[in-house]
Amino acid sequence: MSSSSGPLTEELQCSICLDVFTDPVSTPCGHNFCKTCLNKYWDNSQTCNCPYCQETFKQRPDLKINTTLREIVDHYKKTNPEGKPEVLCDFCEETKLKALKSCLVCQSSYCETHLQPHLKVAGLKKHKLMDPVSNLEDYICQKHERPLELFCRDDQTCVCLMCTVTDHKNHNTVPLEEEIEEKKTQLMKTQKDVQQLILKKIKNIEDIKLSADIRKRFFTELLEMMEEQQKAAEKKQRELTEELEREITELKMRNTELEQFSHTEDHLHLLQIYSSLCSSTNTTNFPETTVYVPESLFLLYVKGDLFELKETLTEKINHTELKWMQHYAVDVTLDPDTAHAHLILSDDGKQVRCGDNKQKLPNNKKKVDRCVNVLGKEGFSSGRFYFEVQVEGQTNWILGVAKESIDIKGEIKLCPKNGYWTVALLNGSEYIACNDLHLPLYMSTVKMKRVGVFVDYEEGLVSFYNVESGSRFNFYAGLSFTEKVYAYMPMP
Repeated sequence: MSSSSGPLTEELQCSICLDVFTDPVSTPCGHNFCKTCLNKYWDNSQTCNCPYCQETFKQRPDLKINTTLREIVDHYKKTNPEGKPEVLCDFCEETKLKALKSCLVCQSSYCETHLQPHLKVAGLKKHKLMDPVSNLEDYICQKHERPLELFCRDDQTCVCLMCTVTDHKNHNTVPLEEEIEEKKTQLMKTQKDVQQLILKKIKNIEDIKLSADIRKRFFTELLEMMEEQQKAAEKKQRELTEELEREITELKMRNTELEQFSHTEDHLHLLQIYSSLCSSTNTTNFPETTVYVPESLFLLYVKGDLFELKETLTEKINHTELKWMQHYAVDVTLDPDTAHAHLILSDDGKQVRCGDNKQKLPNNKKKVDRCVNVLGKEGFSSGRFYFEVQVEGQTNWILGVAKESIDIKGEIKLCPKNGYWTVALLNGSEYIACNDLHLPLYMSTVKMKRVGVFVDYEEGLVSFYNVESGSRFNFYAGLSFTEKVYAYMPMP
């Protein structure tokens, strides 16, 4: 094993205290931390997650010291020449032993033997002991020559007891240890924020790579399709050309025959075959071959057959786009506190049905009281999310998303300015966009079975998809979300 610092030091470094591991433990996700650091991190956190990758654990893991890693760390500490300089006892006369503590009052460092008076003598017990350091003068007030035991929060500096009655009188001072612990807590919080930002940036990179991969695969398939279409078109053209050339040959032979008989002296023979010579030529009436490019897609008409690449491409584009959206699928649970009194929710909050009678439920300011609908329990305030709703067999429904501060009491007008971005099916056949004008949506005559809803919070976009066909049939764009949005579910 190398004894140099550098990459190895980072591998043996706790990402919380940024020092070489002390009693290293491993999380279920495989990351390592000092046992004390990890326990303090979880004690100060509302959730039990990994400080490095943020994976959340349902139960707080029972931490066991990683003995193999601890042996590696111990070996590294013994063999690392570039570690912290060793502080020696100031009172050993011959062989200087390693200091165990430093005294701020005596301004000296002591080995275990010479430290004993500070542990037994009453007067010395009051002295301020600390882990051994070589720069003791930095821990002493230069003005009063007393230990810097306090921290002045007004001036953000370390002070001694005499400072609190002179230059820092009436200032907000706390014990140095208390300030250090608070600073460490703040640093841990900042570090957690930085780690979350790193993970968010990593997620952005993954999104970019995913989008690029989807585009690459789509255009590869597109080129393959175009190549197949091109080969089919070339085959048709060859067949058409060959057939035309055969007929041209036949026509040339007939033309020669006509030329010969037009000058013949054999009048009797001419009269006998005249009817057949003047009959209509039996040639296939080929339409003119036309190739053009509408909307950057090829349409090829040959012999009355339409080779239309556009429809196939549109289907592929739709399904590719929807597949990309489904990467952001979330598990929506219905919120019973917002359900109308006629609605009955399943125990898992995934299904809803309409009861025959209105339930007697406690009044709740969040509960819908006029419109037979229910909101999702989870709210979203950033990023992208997608969910699907089964609407097969329903003749009337409304679904989409709504902002957190919507007014769900009394008469409700579902429109964007009121915080609703929805679509609806009315009377079993009329699809509409629930905007100010309630414009109709011109859909296929085939009823939708499943509707997908995609939201891009930062881009201000809400899109609706027919999951079976993969096609987007309505969207709201250019929105500016400023609060959480929730799934808005249909009446059954």
